[in-house]
This record gives sequence, C-alpha cells and structure tokens, in this order.
Amino acid sequence: MYSYNEWQWILFFFCYCFFGWIFESSYVSLRKRHLVNRGFLRLPMLPLYGTGAVMMLFVSLPVKDNLILVYFSGVIAATLLEYATGWGMERLFKMRYWDYSNQRFQLHGYICLSSSIAWGFLTIFLTEVIHRPVERLVLGIHPVLAEVLVIVIGLAFAADVIESTRAALDLGRALEAMTRVKAEMEEVQGQIALLKSELREHLELKAAAVHEEAAQHVEEILAEATSRMSGVRESSAALAEYLEGKHQKARETAEKLLAAREELILMAKRRRQEGSCPSRLHSFYRRGILLGNPTAFSEKYREALRELREWVKEKENVAGEEDDELRF
Repeated sequence: MYSYNEWQWILFFFCYCFFGWIFESSYVSLRKRHLVNRGFLRLPMLPLYGTGAVMMLFVSLPVKDNLILVYFSGVIAATLLEYATGWGMERLFKMRYWDYSNQRFQLHGYICLSSSIAWGFLTIFLTEVIHRPVERLVLGIHPVLAEVLVIVIGLAFAADVIESTRAALDLGRALEAMTRVKAEMEEVQGQIALLKSELREHLELKAAAVHEEAAQHVEEILAEATSRMSGVRESSAALAEYLEGKHQKARETAEKLLAAREELILMAKRRRQEGSCPSRLHSFYRRGILLGNPTAFSEKYREALRELREWVKEKENVAGEEDDELRF
C-alpha cells in the first residue's frame, strides 16, 4: 500500500476531488432543496478534498499500522490544510467560503474542534475503507492510459482553476468597489443632513436676533435691520450653493454605486475586446461562484455580496423567463 508513482498520486487527487464534489453538492442541495453545483470550480471537482485526501494518505504512510496515530496524523494535517486554505482564499478573494464562527472551540472561523475531530475519523475511514477500492481501480489502469488521463484531466482542471480564479478576483474587486462607493455616498448624505440642520439653526438664530432688536428699537434700527436681513439672505444663498454642491456630489456617488454593480459585466466586455474567453464563459463562472457557494460569507463586504447575489438571481430569473417564451 502507498507504493505509487507520480501519475497514480495525481489520479488519486482527481478521484477524491470528484468524490468531495459529490458529497458537498449532495449535502448542500438537500439543505437548499434545489440542485447546487458546489465548489469554487465549475468542473465537478473540489480541490480541498483532493488535497486533503492525498495529504491524509501521505502523512499516514509512516504509521499506517497504528490506527490511533493515523487518526491524529489526519487531525493535524487536515486541520492545518483547512486553516491555511480558508485564510488564503479570504485574503485573496475577499470572501470566506466556509465559516465556523458560530461553532464552539473555533479559531478565526477557519477551523473548529468538531471539524478537526471529524477529519481524524474521516482519515481512518479513508485509509481503511474508501481508498482500497479506489486503489484497485487506479492500479488497474494501464500506465500509458494513466498518463493520458492525467494529461487530459489536468489540462481541463488547470483551465478551470485559471478561469475560476480570474472570476473570483473580479468578484473581489467588485465587492471592494461597491462597498467603497456606498460608504462615500453614506458619508455625503450625512454631511447633507448636517448642513441642513446647521442652515436651519443659522436662519432661526438670525431671524430671532433681528426680530428682537427690531421690536426694541423699531425706528432706530430699521435701516440696520434691513442690512442684517440682507446679510442673512447672502449667508443663506452661500449655504444653499454649498448644499447644492453636496447634492451634486451625492448624485455622482449614487451613479458610481450603480456603475459598480455592473462592474463584472464591464470587466467581461474588456476581456472580450482583448481577445480573451467569451463573455458568456466569464458570466458562467461568476454566477457559479455566487450561486454555487451559498454559505460563502464576507464580514467586511456583507451588504455588497448580498446585493450582487440578488442581482444575479434576478438576471437568472429573467433569462429563464425568456427561455420559456422562446420554447413556447
């Protein structure tokens, strides 16, 4: 056992990527009560499961005859992998694709005690039950055919990883842009409200002062009151002009926010003009990342992520209605 060449190790990786996708997609589809193509990639493969399975097999190799050591080696290796992958993906793509923050004994939301314990039992189940028939299957493949399979699947896998990474990076930039513009708009709206309040207080104070002085010395300060009222009008005009400028800035900021929601489509158009993959392919990957990962989470960009998901769902519904009309 575990006497494999590099081609066989890679085939094991692909097999467990596929098995992981079956498990995750079935679990999430049952919870959501509709079919979900789970995962970061669009191919039916989850690299985290493939990497985890190969790592479990590799670390258990020196202690494969001792189930207790196999268990703890799986706990340590899988937990480290899960933490590193979760941390790296959130830093790179601005989204957390799983979150254990609501679990007890968790660390930064990337790992938790219950998950680590499960990884240990899964390692034993993998090495003692699952891997044996998979091993027979892979070892039964002719070496030449194994190399061909690795090359063909590897090319498709690499292309999928590149396209998914590009779409995820685009999504991360869009989330940042939408959040930044929305914050600017809220700041401008707050400034406008403050200016309105200040203007109202200023006018009330000016009018009260002029009225009081005019009541006491109607004849003596009539000319002076007229002058002061003129000053009030000039001050009001200046404040109104400043307020109009703030309103204009608010309108411009709102336009930026709407433009940010269309940023994904604009990025796809630019790539198409530069000779990259068709925009439909990019759209397919972006929709998959947003809708195929319903548990994906971002504390910093929570609102922007929610709006993008709703927007994509609206587009999906419109497209579905158009397809129904065409079929009719």
